[in-house]
Amino acid sequence: MGHGHHHVDPDAGDRRVAIAVLVNLGLTAAQVIGGVLAGSLALIADALHNFSDAISLIIAFAARKIARRPANEEMTFGYGRAEIVAALINYTTLIVIGLYLAFEAVMRFTDPQPVEGWLIVIIAGIALIVDAVTAALTFAMSKDSANIRAAFLHNVADALGSIAVILAGTLVLLFGWNIVDPLVTLMISGYILWQALSEIGGVIRILMLASPPEVDVREIVSAMTAVDGVDSVHHVHVWQMQEHTAAVEAHIVITPEKWEASSTIKADIKTRLADAFGISHTTLELECAPDACDDAQLIGHS
Repeated sequence: MGHGHHHVDPDAGDRRVAIAVLVNLGLTAAQVIGGVLAGSLALIADALHNFSDAISLIIAFAARKIARRPANEEMTFGYGRAEIVAALINYTTLIVIGLYLAFEAVMRFTDPQPVEGWLIVIIAGIALIVDAVTAALTFAMSKDSANIRAAFLHNVADALGSIAVILAGTLVLLFGWNIVDPLVTLMISGYILWQALSEIGGVIRILMLASPPEVDVREIVSAMTAVDGVDSVHHVHVWQMQEHTAAVEAHIVITPEKWEASSTIKADIKTRLADAFGISHTTLELECAPDACDDAQLIGHS
């Protein structure tokens, strides 16, 4: 389970996230004011998306701090999953916002409102620049964190939304097509929903203790049983402790004639799992074949 990490110094990363938060909050205020003055639902929709990005960055910032705490008596696995919980909150919020914007757009279709095209184009143009700056601030960190990756993808979506809003404002100026404003809003909400729903599954998998999607559990079982002296394995658990850390727990049944070498066999299994799958957290319970669990299932416990 190899990962290509792009590590960023924690303090430098925190500064980048803090700057991105401030930039997005300022942009959100400008877009809301502009949207109200221009009568543009699309501009307000883009502002809400930017605000959700700012909130997600704030949550990500707090989660990054919490995740660095060491393990203790209360949290024996540490606090690394704080970022996964934050990602779940962010994606859930995005889904709610996307559904709300879709509802408002449909309502606007039945009662189109006049829109100030020039104000829309100017503010959306500023938003596009800000979105690009925010994406640049978070790009490197997005390679190594589901939390920051969510924020980065949101800003890419914002940039696309700003382009769509500029297009809508231009069409209003040229042709007076006010109906384009709710149409663009519906497109933005659709993109938000598609993005959030496509990403939230991976976060839920981690929280549900699912096996890493890139790892075949049957291959792990085969790798363990292929070690000389292993008769069989059972009660196998494979899960993601954190985004980039997988763990294995299993009962290893050793043939009687190899029991004296059980410590060597256990070390060999751990080495194979680390080399082949990148799994360094391994807990193995050794059993001699005559005393092995009766009618034990291969995966999990009954």
